[in-house]
Formats: sequence, structure tokens, C-alpha cells
Amino acid sequence: MRVFRLLIFIIFALCANVAIAQDADTVLLCSATDSATIASDSLKPAIDSLHCNIHQPIAPMRTLGEVSAIDTLPTTCEELQIILFNDNTWRYVRTKPSPKDEQIFSENWNTTATHVYYGVTADNLPESIAIELVDSLSGHHYPYKGYMSSKYGPRGGRGHQGVDLPLKTGDAIYATFDGKVRYSAFSASGYGNLVIIRHNNGLETYYAHLSERMVEAGDWVVAGQQIGKGGSTGRSSGPHLHFETRYKGQSFDPERLFDFKTGELRRRDILLKRRHFSIYAKYEQNFTDEEEAAKQAAAEKAAAKSPSTAQYHTIKSGDTFGHLAAKYKTTSKRIQELNPKIDPKKIQIGQKIRVR
Repeated sequence: MRVFRLLIFIIFALCANVAIAQDADTVLLCSATDSATIASDSLKPAIDSLHCNIHQPIAPMRTLGEVSAIDTLPTTCEELQIILFNDNTWRYVRTKPSPKDEQIFSENWNTTATHVYYGVTADNLPESIAIELVDSLSGHHYPYKGYMSSKYGPRGGRGHQGVDLPLKTGDAIYATFDGKVRYSAFSASGYGNLVIIRHNNGLETYYAHLSERMVEAGDWVVAGQQIGKGGSTGRSSGPHLHFETRYKGQSFDPERLFDFKTGELRRRDILLKRRHFSIYAKYEQNFTDEEEAAKQAAAEKAAAKSPSTAQYHTIKSGDTFGHLAAKYKTTSKRIQELNPKIDPKKIQIGQKIRVR
């Protein structure tokens, strides 16, 4: 009877195009007239407002192996389905990329190579990147919970690009976020049996030294789904999970995301700085500078949307974007963003330039 009532509730919500609350997060389904949108910009306040000062740890989702799926319901978004479980709960599952995410799953996509962002270095990336880790449609799960035998950073004269979590051969390894398996094979480069998942936010996670791989390249997976079993294949001194987090091929300390002792996600979103892609940039740091940068970016974005706060400068002889940046305490890049149709090398005397 409880399952029947849940079905009636969900079907009513779909027909009425109303919001459904899932674990205290509001989920807005796509309307029939806008089926190309999974979650509109209004559903992503963490990125739009850069709310990177939310530090409340987030408990992991339930492991899917603990329950069984009993039915599947379509939604008005063809890339999303609702899965009903035998304990009277449900969750969204993505079966294909949304139109706005298609580039994430096509850019540098290679199912036979471990590292695919050839030529990309940290210097090629923006100074800061705001990444939403979880939202109303997706959650997270630890890859494996326990203590770390080796952290991210220099080790034995070379860089250790991830963290090592000791385990027993055969222990379950889980997908950390929803995504698509890009690589699942034995890697001769030392990883052994390796699974790489590319996630909807552009991150990639590596799960190495597995004794068994339970997914194949091209499979869609969800947070909490078992993707393999721990082992000691490849260049390994004993059973453990080697876990990496990367953005555009650049590794950063996985502890920025997870507390591996508790299995909790440290934050709902993260502001990755260019310097974090250094092997010497460990998690143990003060996040005050990131919070201040987030607040400043949010303030600038709000100001940019408000005509009443806009400030302009009339070009005079000798003016350049660099001079204006110094005068108005901003940056040349910011002035260029405010004036996208103006070539900095072709500004003319008398021309009005927005500087704030």
C-alpha cells in the first residue's frame, strides 16, 4: 500500500509539473515544453551565486546494494528516470547526458587511454573553477571508507597523485558521484585494474588496483553503485584502493572533497584554484582565501546585473585597459568581460567603457 501511495504521489507530481522534495532538497522537474532542460540555472544557486562558504559535511547516500529496484518510471526529461526500491524509497537516475552536458561527455573522450587531456596544463586552466558536487538530482558516496596509508603529495622522489586506502581483497568499491565510465581495463602503467568515471560536473575519479571491475566503458553509474572490488593488481605492495580526483586531467588532493574516515563529503561545492593542481598543494590549508574570493566574485556578478551600480569611463588619450584596471581597482580581464564587443587594442578617444 505504501508503494502504491508513493506511485500515485509521483505520477500526480509529474502530471502537474510541480516540485518534488527529495531528502529536503527541492527537485523541479522539466516541463513538457522545456524537456531539454534537466535543472535550470535557478536550480544551481551554489554555482550561480558561488556559495562556496557552505562547509556542512554531507552524509553519503545509501549503498544501492542494500536495496533492490522494483520499478522504473519515466519523467518529462528523457534523460532522467525515477527508480523505485523495495524499501519504499526512490531516486533519480540519469540514463544519458542532458543537452547542456553533452560536451562534458564528448570532449577528450577516449575509452582506451588513461590520461586524455593531452597538452592541457594547470596554466591553461582558469585561475579559479567553481564546481558543484551535489545538487537536488544527484548525491555522493565514498569510494571506500577507512584510514589513509598514503596521502596526496610528493612520495619517494615522485608525485603521488591520489590517496591510498588499505582494504581486504574483495571489499566493495563505490562510484563517488553520478557519471559515465570512460575507462575500464587493466592499465600497464601501474594502476592495474582501473576504472575511470567522468562525472556530470566535469570531474574524473580514478579507482585503481582493483581485483575485479564490475562496469564497462560507456556504462552510466550512480553514486553508491558498486563498480568493482578492491585488490592489489598493478604496481602495488598490498591490497588497497588508489583513488584520484582530476579536472581536465590535472590531479588535486581528494581530501578536498572527502573525509575518508567518516565517508562524508566536506562541502556541496568547491572552488578549485589553479594552485591546487600542484602536487605540493595538500588539503590541509585555510579556506579563508577561497571564501573571500567567492564573496568577491558573487558581489561582482550581482553588481554586473544591476545597471544602477554600473560605472563607466570615457576614454581619453593614453588610456588602456591596464590603466583603467589600476585606476578603478579591478582587472583588465574583468573590464574585457564587461565589454565583450570591444577590442582593447582598438579603443577610441571619447568611447565609453564599463569598468565596474
